[in-house]
Amino acid sequence: MTSCEDSKIMKAVTDADGDLQVTRKNTLHKKEGVVLIEHQSATTLDLVGEQVWRGALFLADFILHHPEIFKNANILELASGVGLTSIVAGMLAKKVVITDVDRGDILTLIDRNVERNKDLMKAEILVKEIDFYDHATIDETYESLKDISVIMAADTIYHNQLTDQFFRTILRLMSEPPNKTMYVALEKRFVFTVEDLDTVAPCYDYFLDRLDWLRCQNLATINWTIEEVPIDFKQYFIYEKTRHLVLWKIAAKLK
Repeated sequence: MTSCEDSKIMKAVTDADGDLQVTRKNTLHKKEGVVLIEHQSATTLDLVGEQVWRGALFLADFILHHPEIFKNANILELASGVGLTSIVAGMLAKKVVITDVDRGDILTLIDRNVERNKDLMKAEILVKEIDFYDHATIDETYESLKDISVIMAADTIYHNQLTDQFFRTILRLMSEPPNKTMYVALEKRFVFTVEDLDTVAPCYDYFLDRLDWLRCQNLATINWTIEEVPIDFKQYFIYEKTRHLVLWKIAAKLK
């Protein structure tokens, strides 16, 4: 965590139990409040969703800076992890469907975080499973998804097989009415490879490749608009906002 000279940025602290307490700018409610998040400081790779990652805080900043996008909307978050971004969206939205794969303690952890922050939110909150590898979970959640117009995801790109399934899930969801707009926040992760003799971000490069793939799908029924979002929005949470954080907007207009 780092501080910032902007006086509108609040300080995030951790309590005695290790819960993340993130103060928020007082623009959504007349009273000040704290977003209280239970999370893990470290996990195995298959349970990384139980940690708080910068992309989630970055996307939460975007929500607070652009409330007009999320106000009274019906929102779905994919791979929501501990639920931080959905909870922030729940301060503005009409409904938020918070989803992740049912592995470890993640869905009950989301439930606990929703309960901790229920006084801050106005939205109807639903916690469901969506597994990118099993689209039967989408079928099982279908009734909750029929009116979704905004989809969010943060820090879902860290190995290529998962990225493939992530984009197949996006295609499935955005091929059905109503028209949907998706916001994907992620952090480019650089590694040095002997093959390239350079520092590269292979997972992000593959993400860009999959964006190109998505642009070519279902063109008879969908007009795609895919663009990188300028990141000059204000920072409301305390974290290291590196130049490697990016935000993409994917819009599907059905013909």
